[in-house]
Amino acid sequence: MTMSTVRFLFNNDVVTLENIDPNLTVLQYLREKQFSTGTKEGCCSGDCGACTVVVAELENNQQDLNYKSINSCISFVGSLHGKQLITVEDLKDGAKLHHVQQSIVDNHGSQCGFCTPGFVMSSFALHKTNNKPSRADVIEALAGNLCRCTGYRSIIDAAMESSEHKQVDSFATNYKQTVQQLNNFKQLPSAKLSDNQHRYFAPKNVTELAQKLIEDPKATLVAGGTDLALSVTQHFNIIEDLVYLGDVSELLTLENNDDQFVIGSAVPYSEFTPMLHDEYHELGEMIERIGSRQVRNNGTLGGNVGNASPIGDMPPALIALGAEMTLQRGDTERKIAVEDYFVAYKKTVLKDSEFIKDFYIPKAKPGQFLKLYKISKRIDDDISAVLAAFFIELKDNIITDLRIAFGGMAGIPMRAKHCEAALLNKPFNQDNITAAQQALTVDFQPMSDVRASDKYRMKVTQNLMQKCYLELQNRTIETRVVNYA
Repeated sequence: MTMSTVRFLFNNDVVTLENIDPNLTVLQYLREKQFSTGTKEGCCSGDCGACTVVVAELENNQQDLNYKSINSCISFVGSLHGKQLITVEDLKDGAKLHHVQQSIVDNHGSQCGFCTPGFVMSSFALHKTNNKPSRADVIEALAGNLCRCTGYRSIIDAAMESSEHKQVDSFATNYKQTVQQLNNFKQLPSAKLSDNQHRYFAPKNVTELAQKLIEDPKATLVAGGTDLALSVTQHFNIIEDLVYLGDVSELLTLENNDDQFVIGSAVPYSEFTPMLHDEYHELGEMIERIGSRQVRNNGTLGGNVGNASPIGDMPPALIALGAEMTLQRGDTERKIAVEDYFVAYKKTVLKDSEFIKDFYIPKAKPGQFLKLYKISKRIDDDISAVLAAFFIELKDNIITDLRIAFGGMAGIPMRAKHCEAALLNKPFNQDNITAAQQALTVDFQPMSDVRASDKYRMKVTQNLMQKCYLELQNRTIETRVVNYA
């Protein structure tokens, strides 16, 4: 056994992996290697939540644990290094069910039972951080779990049952030992996996990462894997050389400075969203619609931008805010505007051996507003047909600065330059909004696909401009869905 293998806690047992295919998902590992079949396979795309497990990892202070629900079907097994993996089989104490399991029983929250383990694990993760969750807390935590045969009321009722005075579970009893073991894992060298044909490497700093990419410029980078893993689980691709970014310390930067936020490219959404939500409420609300909590616990800003999808939700918002990003190759860095990263469909300015290091997001100044609108068939956990982002600065009702960006309207997320020109340095009134709506037909010639027709996309984009105007004219009216579960 080498020192650079993958090691983690499976419940409370130390597991060492070597000579295993790094394309293996956590779900496959559980069911096919450990024969822990309580975790179910539903969609293999991170949509249904039947495969939900919980990982515990050290907080930045190295003394506290963060319990996170994740989709095991789209998480590669190498990402478990240095963490604790908890499955539904691990919850009960002897013959006694864990209180989140017992609550499901008491509230008749299961029929066929196929989805139940996933709901249990999402509820378990919630109660580890919130022992008296509100209905809103529960709905947000369970939004990534689907049930195909029963109503959700009994499941929600079960998850809402307070765990404040429940019996301490085995994870609380073993808390200190778990923290110590995970700290011991921290001292290990960078993890590696190989089955002789496929390789996995998890560098611990940018020096190791940069060197690896210089040596292997075609290596595939993965952080959360919430999109990349689908190429394996849905399209049956094989990744020969996988480089995991979740252990690179410099990519986990999170700073809240006087005039800007700095977010490392490998920081999960769930960790940076509260910070952004306090500054830009609508940005925080929009991020909560990016996948489920399981997806946001793994997904990263670097992945969403780096993927260069024309329907990624974060790029239009970042472009509208005038955000910048740092790219690094070897020991050379360069900073560019996020809008300059995209060249054509799925093509970017990223050079061979170069990677995204971090993002710089300016804070709002007086008179500046960010309005965001996501159009999708479902409120939660769905892909956008159109994502509209409006950044507007008003002084005495004159538009003194603005950036308007859209996703889903072209082969890349991009600004509406003609629309902006119709508004800049002009009064913020209906006549100019109408002119800007017409200018959108010059900026974009959208396509038709399974999510929306070209005519629908153009019409809804023009309507969103009108909605933005109405909301800024009267900031007390409610124009959006606020209660939906």
